[in-house]
Parts: sequence; structure tokens; C-alpha cells
Amino acid sequence: MSNDAVALEMHLREQVGRWLTGMETIVHGLAIAHIGRGHVLLEGAPGLGKTRLSKAFAGVVGGSFKRIQGTADLMPSDMTGVHVFQAGSGTFEFQPGPLFADVVLVDEINRAGPKTQSALLEAMEERQVSIDRETFALAEEFLVIATQNPREFEGTFPLPESQLDRFALCLQVPYLPRAEELAVLRELGASAVAQEGEALQAFPEGLVSAARQDVEQVHMSEELLGYVLDLAAATRDSASVSIGLSIRGALTLARCARTEAALRGADFVIPDDVQAVASWVLAHRLVLTAEAAIEGVTATDLVARLLDDVAVPK
Repeated sequence: MSNDAVALEMHLREQVGRWLTGMETIVHGLAIAHIGRGHVLLEGAPGLGKTRLSKAFAGVVGGSFKRIQGTADLMPSDMTGVHVFQAGSGTFEFQPGPLFADVVLVDEINRAGPKTQSALLEAMEERQVSIDRETFALAEEFLVIATQNPREFEGTFPLPESQLDRFALCLQVPYLPRAEELAVLRELGASAVAQEGEALQAFPEGLVSAARQDVEQVHMSEELLGYVLDLAAATRDSASVSIGLSIRGALTLARCARTEAALRGADFVIPDDVQAVASWVLAHRLVLTAEAAIEGVTATDLVARLLDDVAVPK
């Protein structure tokens, strides 16, 4: 098997590293999502570089990029577009919204109201939008990166389960280690501003499709497919979970495990590949019971417990 998937991640790390530091793990998750054509939810406290990371990723992906700022008064038509009457021709002409781009950043998505959030459901799942009884196809490489601060509740609207399930991965953006924060502080001033304005080199032509072909060639045994289903069943049977993993989530877990194997240069999946991506794929999809929440159980803790409890195939 070729190493195009590995080359894709190396290129992404090199280019994003020109704008940010200490994001290697997050960039790895973005590489998995992009190869698998999955959407990404970035969670973290304000000021950790979520928006800047998204813009850097879009620059490497290439194509068109649009940014949507989540606000309470944001309307669905602000994202999808509207029909505008043209006096000259006497007809209504469709004016596409920012969703008609290759990479769409929805910043602070949980500040948009439920009605506006619902407008993303069709776009994220079917890569199309329906407006005034007409259906419009989105870009072939359409990808949504959304950001939110999970610790902020004032003026926010929690994402519904149906929308969370449409994000392939949920990546936690952490605080940087002291040494890397010190490196960032050294770049204070005009040099840091100029760095963000620096153009990034997009993926070489054909590299993304070649990386996806690498993933298609990765073998996943029946035993490991059964392991994925066992993990899904464990979430559904857990007393701490009110809504367990969907079949979409199980498919995403298997797909991401194959991509993880390809990114380490292997041509077959091992249990470690499933476990490496499990928290990213599962945690945001699990709805905990009220009792579990009161006891302080988190979805991430629960996924770690399930990985310990579910038998690993040999």
C-alpha cells in the first residue's frame, strides 16, 4: 500500500504548524476527518486558537472558505441563501449563502438558535439544502468545522442529539504545555500578525483522493467489526446512558479506525486503532442520564470505562 495518507497528514501538520504550535493531536484528528469526509466539532475555552486552526485547515484544504458567526438572531436563510426578485427580468434569482463553500466554519455554533441549527441537518448529512421547494447541491468536498465553548451556558443553545450525531469527530482543544505557551509569547507583536496572513500551501493535486484510496485498501476483519458493534451495544446497555451509539456512529467508528490504520502506514486494522479514535467518535454522541450527570460522570470517562470493559478480540 502507498503512503499517501501519511503524506497528507505530514503536509497538513507542516502547513498548520506555520500558524499555530502544539496542535499535533488535533491536526491528526482533522486529517482523519478530511480523508473520511466527516464534519468536525472543536470544543475548548475561548482564546485557544479554535478559529485560527479552522482557518489554517481551510487554507490547506484549498477551495472556497466561508465563516458563519453563531448569534441568537442568525436565521437559516443567513446560511442557506434566499431567492431575490430581479426587477429587470421579473423573476426570482437564488443568491447562495455561505454554506455553498468547500469548508464552512460555524464559529460558536451553540449561540445560534435551534431553528438555525436545524438548517444544518440536511446540509451536513446529504450535502444539499432545500429552499422554497427547490433542492440545491453543495460542494463535493463540503465540510463543516464548528466551534463551541462547552463551559459557557449564558445565551447558548445546546446542540440537539441529531446534530451532534452528524459530527464525525469532536476534538477537545486543550491548554498548551508551558514550554509551548512560552514559545507563543515569544512571537508577540507584528511577527505573529504577519504569520497568520501568510498563505498556506494547499494539498498537492490528487493527494486527497489517493489518501482515500489508501483507506479503502485497509482490511478490517470480521472480529474487529464485531468489536465495534460490541462497543455500540455497550453504550446502549449502559445504565449511565439514555441514548447510546447510533448505526451512523458505529459506521463512523469503523471508518475512522481504518483511517487511523492508514495514517500509521498499515494495511490492516488492529484493536488499538479502534481505541485510538473511540473517544473522538463516541463521547459527544452519548447522552448521559440525569443520575450519571449528578454523580459527575462525563462521556469521556464513560468511553474509557467501556474500552476497559468490552472484550478485545485477539
